[in-house]
Amino acid sequence: MKTKTFDEKVKEAGSLKNYWTNQAKDNLVGAKIIKVEYMEQEVLDTMMWYKSPLCMLLQKDNKRFWVYPSMDDEGNDGGALFTSLDKYSTAPTL
Repeated sequence: MKTKTFDEKVKEAGSLKNYWTNQAKDNLVGAKIIKVEYMEQEVLDTMMWYKSPLCMLLQKDNKRFWVYPSMDDEGNDGGALFTSLDKYSTAPTL
């Protein structure tokens, strides 16, 4: 069986936005946040980041994984996380 190319997967999804939305749904919907903390200095040093973002440890289907914001999709530095909560509108970088 031939493995589909990225372009074929995007075409099948109908658009690039649909493809990435489906990826987010498949991997994140139903996950439970089990821990939050700011990125530790050792990890920042490894990633060569100066800004410490809020990190969330999630669990879904007995699998744990970290989610954290970056300033861009190239991973150049930590990023702020915005919410729609009145009393917690931003999780800033430190």
